[in-house]
Amino acid sequence: MSAPTHVTLELDDIQRGILSPRPTPYAATYLVFRIDDRSQGRELMRRASAAATSAADTSSPRGDTWVSVAVTYWGLEALGVPRSSLESFAWEFRQGMAARARALLDEGASSPLHWEAPLGTRDVHVVITAVAPDPPRLEEAIDRARPAYDRLPGVTAIWRQDCYALPTEKEHFGYLDGVSHPAVEGSGIPGSNRLEAPLKSGEFVLGYPDEIGGLQTPQPAVLGRNGSYAVFRKLHQDVAAFRRYLRDNSTGERDEELIAAKIMGRWRSGAPLALAPEHDDPALGADPHRRNTFLYEQDDPTGFTTPGSCHIRRANPRDASVAGEVRLHRMIRRGAVYGPPLPEGVLEDDGADRGLMFAFIGAHLGRQFEFVQSQWMNDGVFFGAGITKDPVVGAADGETGYTIPRRPVRRRLAPLPRFVVTRGGEYCFLPSLSALRWLGDLHD
Repeated sequence: MSAPTHVTLELDDIQRGILSPRPTPYAATYLVFRIDDRSQGRELMRRASAAATSAADTSSPRGDTWVSVAVTYWGLEALGVPRSSLESFAWEFRQGMAARARALLDEGASSPLHWEAPLGTRDVHVVITAVAPDPPRLEEAIDRARPAYDRLPGVTAIWRQDCYALPTEKEHFGYLDGVSHPAVEGSGIPGSNRLEAPLKSGEFVLGYPDEIGGLQTPQPAVLGRNGSYAVFRKLHQDVAAFRRYLRDNSTGERDEELIAAKIMGRWRSGAPLALAPEHDDPALGADPHRRNTFLYEQDDPTGFTTPGSCHIRRANPRDASVAGEVRLHRMIRRGAVYGPPLPEGVLEDDGADRGLMFAFIGAHLGRQFEFVQSQWMNDGVFFGAGITKDPVVGAADGETGYTIPRRPVRRRLAPLPRFVVTRGGEYCFLPSLSALRWLGDLHD
């Protein structure tokens, strides 16, 4: 990897949604728009440049409240971005998520054929996201963004998803979420793992050197620099099936929680097995300065404590010995819960739509999101486990079980059903504030 350097990010031009972790607790809303009139779409961009929050705006009265504006490939096309500029974007972005379904293993129930309309179609042009610590401040954020799209008959609102924090601040499967966040050089935002060196700015922000010294910048530079790519996915969670799996494979309540921890790599409090291998430690799980500060190679190279096939070790193998260079596949991940919780103890699905709206931020769609989704989540070859898949979010086939390393005899659980189904999503570009103004000033 490249040597340490001092990088100064132009934070006042970068959207805050790229670098800032979500607040805890939180409320969020995703708003999707279709551009029917090019000139009014450009007016939307001009207005959005004033509504979007910069990464430098961290000490204003708004606190942990911000608005982000993202544009799909079809949105850039609808705005009349020149062909030469469109072709300078990542080819995965130009194809769109629905066209990449096979590579992402979005098949069967997760196929775009079953996605929630209009997700995955060429009608999705602009995604405005508002995030705040609570619903009242979220409404204030939406009110501030409303002038950007209000009274523009050539811009049509076509989809909305409201998200919120459960009373437990956990996701629907019961795990504390939003625990891990990498440090990015020049951001001024500390990472959650003090043992991980900050990653190069160019891994997450376009126009800066990345971990291998490369420079990714869609053209012209005023459009590409200080932007990033965002992957939005609506993921439905079958909570009842997950609970039944834990019950049917355990010997009792305590064993059920142990299996849940071995599947995730963390106890549901957020305490990692790496630091609490024998039993849950809620105080550790609640401590943001300790709960993510650990590595694997020295203390647990073979995964007897934190299984190599568990969710968090697949998502980020850290310093473990795996095929490839881990730092080239790091992403910023954010999840936001949607839908009502399934009442505690209920083991039958009630038909409600519930799950996570997931956002992945990075400058390299191919070697970050797509690589992790196809290789680490849905293949075990990289750490020597054959065709096994992630037990939580993997495209399970109902035939492959889950193995927990254990001495003297490993423990094998029943075949895994698919707990998470993709309901839609899109690849987006998060322009800089100056790029939003540039898009607003385009002329035919």
